[in-house]
Amino acid sequence: MCPAAVSTRPSETAAAPPELLAALAPPPPGPAVAFVLRLGHALHRHGTPAHRLEGLMQRVSERLGLEARFFSTPTSIFASFGPAEDLRTSLIRVEPGDMDLERLILLDTLADDVIQGRLTPSEGATRVEAILARPPRYGPALQLLCWMLAGASAAILFGGGWKEMGVAGFSSLVIGLVDLATRKQPTTARVLEPVAAVLSAAFAGIAAHFFGPLHGEVATLAGLIVLLPGLTLTIAVNEVATRNLISGTSRLTHAALVFLQLGFGAALGSRVATVLPPVPVGPLPAVVPTSAAVAALVVAGFAIAVLFRARPRDWGWIALAGAAAFGGARLGTLLLGPQLGAFVGALLLGIGSNALARLRNRPSVTTVVPGLMLLVPGSVGFRSLASLLERDVVAGVDTAFSMLLVAVALAAGLLSANAIMPPRKVL
Repeated sequence: MCPAAVSTRPSETAAAPPELLAALAPPPPGPAVAFVLRLGHALHRHGTPAHRLEGLMQRVSERLGLEARFFSTPTSIFASFGPAEDLRTSLIRVEPGDMDLERLILLDTLADDVIQGRLTPSEGATRVEAILARPPRYGPALQLLCWMLAGASAAILFGGGWKEMGVAGFSSLVIGLVDLATRKQPTTARVLEPVAAVLSAAFAGIAAHFFGPLHGEVATLAGLIVLLPGLTLTIAVNEVATRNLISGTSRLTHAALVFLQLGFGAALGSRVATVLPPVPVGPLPAVVPTSAAVAALVVAGFAIAVLFRARPRDWGWIALAGAAAFGGARLGTLLLGPQLGAFVGALLLGIGSNALARLRNRPSVTTVVPGLMLLVPGSVGFRSLASLLERDVVAGVDTAFSMLLVAVALAAGLLSANAIMPPRKVL
């Protein structure tokens, strides 16, 4: 007796067991999957938070007819394609890179072109690689200048004077040189934060010895402004608030570790002043006028735009967003207190950025991220750690709690802005 033939007619296949149906299911389209994976990898490398990354990848997959699920952490992306009973999963290991606003805009535009059929997924995947291979828009000289300008302007915004501005600008310039020299060497790049803190604190102590009294904490803190993980902390709280618990917790841990490294380095660098001969103690320098603070705010916006690699055409919008956020936060602080002041600043920043994004059809991240840099609680966290290292536990814990409240207020302000003025784009 010959064995019965297996029929594959539709009426009989429909009655087949689920295992057979899964085996007979066609594989997901290769070019579409390749484009989604390359797009997600590129977005992750340039600073996209988990909730925005997963949302954009899900949107692109749906428009390309893919059934997909995504899970992002700060160092990896899991992507599964196909029905639940026959998932095909890819794991992408990602080394987090620097924020690059221009590339994020180009990748967002590319996703729109593929979704709307102006490019095929194969062409889109090739275009992703071309975007990543683009040379940096700004050279090392301009980046170093912006490191120096960021430190100098931060000293003014933190309430320092001309001495603090000069010391912080010099410290930040040297730290920028160290960053450029070690960027391509992973083993040395991982110790940038403690080395930078040692240098900043040491320069502040030496300057106070040779050039007269100054606010050492302000000079040290402003010199480290680019490395303070306040933005990482704010993004982490935002991810936790959007139920991306693993990614948010990982970022919180990373931010805490960076704070510890900076605190250790600052404590070590401050010991340099103790080996120098004592000098007579004089009055501290006076605070600079308000007009200088306004100029420092404009300069800080320019420096942040270059360090985040924004396009020159976006510099004006970034400066306007930063001024609105900073002004709203200061006004809110005067009327409601520091925590609610941060909420007001983030709310104004989010509403304005989303409205501008709807008008220009561009991602709101272009102005949100640089604007947040003027509001993030990195300086508060550094002061908290400094108090703990000086064994002032009560002040340290109180300041750390204030830092967390400011981060929560920023995240709440951005979420409220998205509810009041929803953006058209995920980014």
